Amino acid sequence: MKKLLVPTDFSKTADNALSVAAQLAHKQGAEIYLMHMLELPLHQIDAMSSHSDLPEAMFFMKLVHKRFKDVMKREELQGINVHEVVKFNQPISAVLDACDEYNIDMIIMGSHGTSGFKEMFIGSNTEKVVRVSNTPVLVIKKSHDDFDINSFVFASDFTEDSSNTYNQAVNLAELFEAKLHLVMVNTANGFITTSEAKRRINNIISNSDFSNYDVHIYNDETVESGILNFSESIDADLIGISTHGRQGIAHFLNGSISEDLVNHAERPVVTFKI
Repeated sequence: MKKLLVPTDFSKTADNALSVAAQLAHKQGAEIYLMHMLELPLHQIDAMSSHSDLPEAMFFMKLVHKRFKDVMKREELQGINVHEVVKFNQPISAVLDACDEYNIDMIIMGSHGTSGFKEMFIGSNTEKVVRVSNTPVLVIKKSHDDFDINSFVFASDFTEDSSNTYNQAVNLAELFEAKLHLVMVNTANGFITTSEAKRRINNIISNSDFSNYDVHIYNDETVESGILNFSESIDADLIGISTHGRQGIAHFLNGSISEDLVNHAERPVVTFKI
């Protein structure tokens, strides 16, 4: 994990994400790409346009650069190679483009979380990135003076398409030297027998040499509440889950457990795209 992307609006929430990124960068010898999305009308940044308003565009660019310089004075960033990145397209596109351009290994984003009407119809930029990103996304909700992961919950349905996300979770657990808790949540509407659940889990993990894990089949009313309640019961440091990346009407009708967790979990959540 050598390249970390941290989108920022210079808020406290974004600062919490940057602080975690700095801790990981120091431990892993990683670089940080600190990115701000500057949403200006296209004619303001197009020098070839007859309507270009360059003075106003330059004012905002200088203002952003000053904010970057102030951030770079933070003690925790000393000794880290931090790249200043400004993108002019929409936030979600900017994040995805930056991942491709800089070969990013992980996105680290802050989030306040949303609920109710706003969650259903608007959502947060973090939630949207989680939905579409092929790069793992680590979502940070609060300040972490010492981001040390010892107990890592990986929740899945352990169907055949879960192999890749399981391997990513294993890689992250090895990176943190953390114990991996493999959790399948059983609900009344999606009930499967214990023997079938164990068969699925064994089928996914059988090709891996990773041994620092345990297996839990946890009963609850919903998958989301099961993951949250189990994580609470062991005081987990991190929750990991895969996302199918539903969009459009399929997302509206089916929702996404990973996005719900990003919104509602107080613990850090990392998502992996299937």
